Amino acid sequence: MTVSAQTGGSQSTTALIAAAHAWREQDPDEETRAELGALIDAALTTDPTDRERSDALATLQQRFDGRLKFGTAGLRGEIAAGPTRMNRVLVAQAAAGLAAYLIQKSAPGATPSIVIGYDGRKNSAVFARDSAELLAGAGLRVILLPRLLPTPLVAFAVRHLDVSAGIMVTASHNPPNDNGYKVYLGDADEGAQIVSPADEEIEAEIVRVAATQRVNELPRSTAYETADESLIDAYITETARVGWLPPAEIGAQPRVVYTAMHGVGWQTFSRVLGAAGFIEPDVVTAQLQPDARFPTVSFPNPEEPGALDLAYETARSVGAQLIIANDPDADRLAIAIPDPASDVGYRRLTGNQVGALLGWRAAEAASRDAATSTGAAPPTLACSVVSSPALAVVAAAYGLRFRETLTGFKWVSRVPGLIFGYEEALGYLVNPATVHDKDGISAAVAFLSLASDLAVDGFTIADQLDRFSERFGHFDSSQISLRVTDLARIDTIMSALRHTPPRSIGGIAVTSIDDLSTGSAELPASDILRIRTEDGSRIMVRPSGTEAKLKVYIDVSSTEGSVKKRKKSVATRLQALEAGMRELVS
Repeated sequence: MTVSAQTGGSQSTTALIAAAHAWREQDPDEETRAELGALIDAALTTDPTDRERSDALATLQQRFDGRLKFGTAGLRGEIAAGPTRMNRVLVAQAAAGLAAYLIQKSAPGATPSIVIGYDGRKNSAVFARDSAELLAGAGLRVILLPRLLPTPLVAFAVRHLDVSAGIMVTASHNPPNDNGYKVYLGDADEGAQIVSPADEEIEAEIVRVAATQRVNELPRSTAYETADESLIDAYITETARVGWLPPAEIGAQPRVVYTAMHGVGWQTFSRVLGAAGFIEPDVVTAQLQPDARFPTVSFPNPEEPGALDLAYETARSVGAQLIIANDPDADRLAIAIPDPASDVGYRRLTGNQVGALLGWRAAEAASRDAATSTGAAPPTLACSVVSSPALAVVAAAYGLRFRETLTGFKWVSRVPGLIFGYEEALGYLVNPATVHDKDGISAAVAFLSLASDLAVDGFTIADQLDRFSERFGHFDSSQISLRVTDLARIDTIMSALRHTPPRSIGGIAVTSIDDLSTGSAELPASDILRIRTEDGSRIMVRPSGTEAKLKVYIDVSSTEGSVKKRKKSVATRLQALEAGMRELVS
């Protein structure tokens, strides 16, 4: 789980107010100090019937009943005062705890090192500088990136600079007032996100710091380094190689619209395009520069309804054949293509469709070049267990290995021999020799290269999707996200599916249900149910790792008849299974 509140029992009013005072006294941030002071004052109102008093006490209880837990993707939460929110006190405790962990893991006499990056969200630069000063004060060699940069730059920098760890301050595509703290490890982990037991060990150090030290008394130092442009130049060079366009093909490049979704992707992406030989795209001007308010979108996630509306508008005005969108920290990629049947003239491809096409591209490259193997392990395609089974079919067709992993790039990126990996939530890794995390910039360059190669021969991305369906079978998927206010409801639904499993779903017989909570040789234990039906379809059910949601993933395929018949068969069965699952989990 990315982040959760570790909760304890309710505190007495006296203890609650004391905890809030103690937190406020060590908080260096004027905004959160003022916020907490106002809550304390309201809570101390003597009238027990005062509504403002009861509301303040309830808010303080939420803020101080536990703390954000440092998990396998670090920390993520709303910016506000208190230990269950993101703020300078919590970040300082995290930095001090991480420093202690890295010192413990270092060889005797060695000095741990760390690189720190940050995006354009509220307080990202502040959290990054706080971390740099605290880590330097703890005796580490600290390298701070020179400005707002995409998340993949930190994953790249950990390997390129050969440091012990990396921190990226970002909340990715969360709501505007959220922020987060993602940690990568170097050395044997090669710049991958942390996994167990490192997360528990770091969390233990953070909790120790919080219990024994005040953050305003922790040693700080400004003796940290600032990375120079050579680091960014190296990333640009390596990423451009993913999709270098021969001069003869420049004229075939489709017309592209790009949006950065008010994030940090544009400056780096535009430089990569230039280095790779591509023509600069048309851009969604209103969303091009970093803006922590995200003023033109209700939710800065390209998967969300309405997020691409301005991109569609721009694309219609210039007649674009392709839309490329990064999320705010540019580690994810969304693609949209023309669709006359759509009200807006375009449709966003699913993460599974983009993953299938990029996986096919990687398999083709591997078949042309036996040197693609990354070492003793054979070339391997990988995806998360909730992503489409289509990639496994591609791997089999090309004689490549295939691996499924648990959700999250902390798992996908660690697959031995990986040449391409993805997860359906718009995350793709096309250059594992350079970055050990999802990278929306390199994936965008790879996809644009694919579109340009197809255009040379007179084909479009829509044509390539049909060619995929003809060669490997037609695959389609859908999702159900059930948002809850009471997490116990998710437990109830999962328990019911385990103890009284359905015999059929949407009129299609269930043939097996695998409970992945026990683990296996292929997958660590995880709270996931895998349901298979007699028509060959697969349904995955799991609690979300980052939100109060139950998520259902439905995948259907067909190899029978023409592409048209395959599409019709898949659409019919997908609709039936989705309706059946909605009845089961509602």
